[in-house]
Amino acid sequence: MQWRALVLGLLLLRLGLHGALWLVFGLGPSMGFYQRFPLSFGFPRLAGPGGPAPGPADPPGGPAGPAWLRPGPGAAGRAARRRPGVCGPAHWGAVLGGRGGGPDEYERRYSGAFPPQLRARMRDLARGMFVFGYDNYMAHAFPQDELNPIDCGGRGPDRGDPSNLNINDVLGNYSLTLVDALDTLAIMGNASEFQKAVKLVINTVSFDKDSTVQVFEATIRVLGSLLSAHRIITDTKQPFGDMTIKDYDNELLHMAHDLAVRLLPAFQNTKTGIPYPRVNLKTGVPPDSNNETCTAGAGSLLVEFGMLSRLLGDSTFEWVARRAVKALWSLRSSGTGLLGNVVNIQTGHWVGKQSGLGAGLDSFYEYLLKSYILFGEKEDLDMFNAAYHSIQSYLRRGREACNEGEGDPPLYVNVDMFSGRLMNTWMDSLQAFFPGLQVLIGDVEDAICLHAFYYAIWKRYGALPERYNWQLQAPDVFFYPLRPELVESTYLLYQATKNPFYLHVGMDILQSLEKYTKVKCGYATLHHVIDKSKEDRMESFFLSETCKYLYLLFDEENPVHKAGTRYMFTTEGHVVSVDRHLREAPWKEFFPEEPGRAAGSLHRPAAPGLRALNSSSNCNRVPDERRYSLPLKSVYMRQIDQMVGLI
Repeated sequence: MQWRALVLGLLLLRLGLHGALWLVFGLGPSMGFYQRFPLSFGFPRLAGPGGPAPGPADPPGGPAGPAWLRPGPGAAGRAARRRPGVCGPAHWGAVLGGRGGGPDEYERRYSGAFPPQLRARMRDLARGMFVFGYDNYMAHAFPQDELNPIDCGGRGPDRGDPSNLNINDVLGNYSLTLVDALDTLAIMGNASEFQKAVKLVINTVSFDKDSTVQVFEATIRVLGSLLSAHRIITDTKQPFGDMTIKDYDNELLHMAHDLAVRLLPAFQNTKTGIPYPRVNLKTGVPPDSNNETCTAGAGSLLVEFGMLSRLLGDSTFEWVARRAVKALWSLRSSGTGLLGNVVNIQTGHWVGKQSGLGAGLDSFYEYLLKSYILFGEKEDLDMFNAAYHSIQSYLRRGREACNEGEGDPPLYVNVDMFSGRLMNTWMDSLQAFFPGLQVLIGDVEDAICLHAFYYAIWKRYGALPERYNWQLQAPDVFFYPLRPELVESTYLLYQATKNPFYLHVGMDILQSLEKYTKVKCGYATLHHVIDKSKEDRMESFFLSETCKYLYLLFDEENPVHKAGTRYMFTTEGHVVSVDRHLREAPWKEFFPEEPGRAAGSLHRPAAPGLRALNSSSNCNRVPDERRYSLPLKSVYMRQIDQMVGLI
């Protein structure tokens, strides 16, 4: 308890000093980042990019405001490993305690036992949330793609306005919400409904549609779900209960293959190998197709395409997806190692030079790591390590340790990919996935601190605004479409730490969703996180991700947890078993490096026929001399590799 008292004493001393400065000179940090916080994150309203130049009294390099507004330290400054901090109850008391409550109040509210009865109640509430949304979709919207939960109807593509990409990129007239929710039914142990839903998909869903969809969205929501459900059905161990389908003949795998073939034209006639952003499922790439695509959209296809290739024994799909990743990787800045967020697929020129962790880049980083976890290709890990080093060097601002030292808590900002200079002062809600990714590589301390930032915003609004300006302490874009990223990171942090704090976070999120988004026939998008006005849309990821992660957070006995590190989640939240067969690429025996293939060519050896490789065997450890190293703690990655026999 001595260290806790010392930390508390230092915090109170610093608070007193800031208060005195604020009262006498008006120099203290803003005390109102979150009205119920005893301490703020210290966001003075200073001039951001393009603002007034530093005055004569300012130190060289700019005003002495938050460290987030100052240039990053660069690669050399991050070369030394950060000292481990102690992000325990005292830290959370300082950051998240009630007004005047301090660490003792935090411990009373958050660090006490989370009773089993309360956990069971929250688990049932999360399951009820899914059931309410799913049942209303089936009653009022199926076979259309999405549910309009306010009007109790359904919606599909906007045929009257092809330019309405917000709708048409996602909705392909293929019962999207039903397909996307399949593995959530299995994880919740609802075998009868899972079997019924699979039969409905097999009997009613077709991809022979005149629909122009985004390749990325169709891949992660539809292709990924079909593959996940197929593996659940064919798993000989059946950990979620009896999810087998009588007379099942790999129909979902056939459907996944059919969809992927319809997406392949996106990879043709592109000089860089980076795919077009959209295809028509009947006719291929539209004649007026845009030559610009985002990095995440083009570079986050490898998990699903790679799974399909390895289940079929056909290299085509993994090859085109991997080629796109390598093409993007080759275009990164030679100085910073960073990538931009929008690129021209024909010229390779960066149209959007912003580098960050949110929209346009988020899942690119995620899939570098998850591709390695699934397939064991060292080049994926090498790329991830290099990318993570650049992120730490140029995007991470603030003090070195989570709760030690002077300055502001760590935050990841948006910078110019070539110079590393700050481009703006906002973050978007998609960035909340990053603490969960940090958990997977064992950088738990940084994940804890970053998660606190997003949770503080949630506590302020009861939701996470799509874009939040951390300098102005206000949303820039006000809507919240029921996104799962904060829930996902909360779930993974609880699995890593077993700190009941994250159960309380999950309960807060669950109760906010029930209070602010539940409507007559489902859960609705918040149009405005402050006045809580709503939009009549329930996106499919609410059932496939948000409800799933909330349920798993409170369901300690779920087979996903009993299996240890055997399962991984895709960027759409689809569960994937990690086993030896996905680390086998049978074509490598004949084409070990596949040299000399032109970027625009898709010629391949004939596929050996549509067949399913048995991927449900257990994983015995095989002695091997291979080793790898991560820049930070790698205990979780090492456990994964031990399981699949890489080390």
